[in-house]
Amino acid sequence: MAQTSEGESARVARMGTASIPRLITEFAIPAIAGMLVNGAYNLIDSIFLGQAMGEIGLSATTVAMPSMTVFMAFSMLVGAGGNALAALKLGEGRRDVAEQSLGNTVTLSIILAAIVAILASDGTVLDAMLTISSATDEVRPYAASFLRIICYGFILQCIGMGVNNFIRTAGAPNRALSTMVIGAVVCIVFNYLFVMRMGLGVVGSALATVVGQGVSCACVLWYFIFVKDVPMHLHLSCMRPRARLCGQIVSLGAASFFVQAGAAILNFVTNMQLVKYGVVSPIGAVNALASIGLVQRVAMFTILPLIGMSIAIQPVLGFNYGAKLYRRVRTTLLDGILAATCIAVFMWLIVHLWPRQIVNFFGITDAGLVDFTVFALQVQLLMLPIVGFQIVGSNYFQATGQPLKSSILSLSRQILFLLPLLFIMPEWLPTAFPQYTGLDALYIATPVADGLSILLTFLFVLRELARLNRLIRESKSAGGKKGAGPGAGFGGKQPAARSADAPTAGGEEASDQADAPQAR
Repeated sequence: MAQTSEGESARVARMGTASIPRLITEFAIPAIAGMLVNGAYNLIDSIFLGQAMGEIGLSATTVAMPSMTVFMAFSMLVGAGGNALAALKLGEGRRDVAEQSLGNTVTLSIILAAIVAILASDGTVLDAMLTISSATDEVRPYAASFLRIICYGFILQCIGMGVNNFIRTAGAPNRALSTMVIGAVVCIVFNYLFVMRMGLGVVGSALATVVGQGVSCACVLWYFIFVKDVPMHLHLSCMRPRARLCGQIVSLGAASFFVQAGAAILNFVTNMQLVKYGVVSPIGAVNALASIGLVQRVAMFTILPLIGMSIAIQPVLGFNYGAKLYRRVRTTLLDGILAATCIAVFMWLIVHLWPRQIVNFFGITDAGLVDFTVFALQVQLLMLPIVGFQIVGSNYFQATGQPLKSSILSLSRQILFLLPLLFIMPEWLPTAFPQYTGLDALYIATPVADGLSILLTFLFVLRELARLNRLIRESKSAGGKKGAGPGAGFGGKQPAARSADAPTAGGEEASDQADAPQAR
């Protein structure tokens, strides 16, 4: 196994000894900021195009959004999966496998990007993607130009966003944030130059996005190739595909993939329903695409901090679960849920206090369309204060190597509940409540699906907490009988065994014995 310096070892091993609230705060701030920065790419495009081109610019990005979400799904499949595996292996003291996970993640990203670029070069495939996205004749040429450029630059997004998570697991959350911030700043600057000053429209916006992603990608690769004092490096030897390792990466990344793939399917279906019911609505199909597309972007932006929180606690969960420190795992989960809920309430207040300012910021000025968009925005985000629990709860199972449970919960909101409701609600709601139209039903379906998925997640988490409590009792019993055994932490080191009743820095009792063979 590769040797590590004392600094590298301490940086990662502290996830098994340091105060959990302090760790969560340290990791959460840059993770949340990073997710907001990453989500800002789509908002930046929408804002500049909305200001420069009006509703047609917003509609073009709405049509392109489902395909872009599919690309993000594949990026998360390998990025989140590889990162989860690396965190688990670092917790077990297997730096060599963690580096192989990093290398195979980059290799899978290159393969996926090549496939996307080849498909984008085929005009028939691109046209089919736009047709599935319900592109109208008026919007289609703008959306096609935008999407083709994004496809060619997918490799930059795949590495810049997916592999970025490894930096956080390497114990450098602020560095992970900086690689994303610099890309977003570049994107804003070039959007202003290309769209507002040079008048390049959707082409200029897409080029600005790719340039920003390219800068982030370069920063991520530089960190793992040239920075010396890091727990894992990117080596050519580690990039050789290993079937078993790739299978583990895909398995652990399946939950994140399903979240994004489900979002893509929802975007396709939502666009189809928007055109269908928008045509018979006073606002029209193009305005329906622009309005609800705006609502979807803002809704996603409010969700990103919650996803950031779930990503922030992932390395802490993975390390401690791999080291069998189950009490710290439980504390991290509960603290993460509490923090996500506080953030969700804050975002909910912003949306409900300044909805018109948010809508106007995207270039929508028609009074009737503004009123419709404001109401849709507030209704769709009705359940936001408790959505954080669902996101953190489902991600917990991914972080602790339980991909099936994570996938079920990740799919529950989007596929199991919301997708059927997008077809049922427009037919049923206007009949039961004539004051609402089929178009209204499309955004009312979201809080209904949120409530159902939160209930399902609660049942899963409740059962998992009971399992963790059992593992804690078994670990405590085994520790009392056997004492300290072989270490499991990073670099083969395990935090020193403590008295079962002695509190740790995080406030939890240190009854976890990492060497307990009974705790599985």
